[in-house]
Amino acid sequence: MDLVIQGLAKSFGPVQALHETDLTIQQGRFTTLLGPSGCGKTTLLRMIAGLETPDRGELRMGEDILFSSAKRVDKAAHRRNFGMVFQDFALWPHMTVFENIAFGLRASGRTKELKLVVQEAIEMVRLQGMEKRFPHQLSGGQQQRVAFARAVVTKPQLVLFDEPLSALDAMLRDEMRIELTSLVRDIGLTALYVTHDQVEAMSMSDEIVVMKEGRILQRGTPEQIYNTPAHPFIAQFIGKSNWLAPDKLLIRPEQIHWERTEATMDAYQGKIHSVSYLGDRYDIQLDMGSLGLWTAYHWERKPISEEVEVYITREQIHEIVG
Repeated sequence: MDLVIQGLAKSFGPVQALHETDLTIQQGRFTTLLGPSGCGKTTLLRMIAGLETPDRGELRMGEDILFSSAKRVDKAAHRRNFGMVFQDFALWPHMTVFENIAFGLRASGRTKELKLVVQEAIEMVRLQGMEKRFPHQLSGGQQQRVAFARAVVTKPQLVLFDEPLSALDAMLRDEMRIELTSLVRDIGLTALYVTHDQVEAMSMSDEIVVMKEGRILQRGTPEQIYNTPAHPFIAQFIGKSNWLAPDKLLIRPEQIHWERTEATMDAYQGKIHSVSYLGDRYDIQLDMGSLGLWTAYHWERKPISEEVEVYITREQIHEIVG
């Protein structure tokens, strides 16, 4: 079943955290709410979870109304059959791995074959042999797996992820990103994921919903969001952008060429401003005069202050029309 959001809005005093919003989260898809701090993404997630009460609007899971200001319906969080993975894992410190995962089943009275069901979840997240350990005896990645297993063991209609990887170090975050995506897809879950990290959003999602100041600016596949941003903010927030006309015409760094290979290429003069080595390439900052600083990629180091000519294929210039 799809989650349908209609006219949902929320304010905190004079601050409008979420303007009236319409959105559908499709069943079986991995959807990400992406945006900077304060854009309304976590507020929206908490309202879906039942942890925050909207001012107005309606939430439906299929035909089941979860919230409706007009019909005065507000189903309690524990009755929505959603799983949730928090940023801080929120594991019970006095409970073992087994008991943490079993908690939701016991709370809802689903204790039939509990040991078998929990053990299957433990095997799914590859924590066999750790059933009797307590959270403080686990690494950050292992705690994250326990939190995920606890969220899905009840077979929820939807799993909500509130920036679950932000507390992990960079290397572990990369590993868990791949692992989490694989688990979600292997189980066939419907997932709604909140993050401010564009790499997480681009690499994990079937669909990205970009938010700013309580409004949805654009929704689409990662490719659509990156290649055809509908708003200047999206072009700046996701990836790197070089502007030929402020907030209007842009070119991505990987589309800047160092040699003319096609007749339709236009030449631009600039000066090497800075060079950063990233292992697989050099990030070159170009001073393009009135066009400002551009970023381009190169396979070798270029001398600072060197005058250069770069080339752009006209068909790769993107016009922002939103």
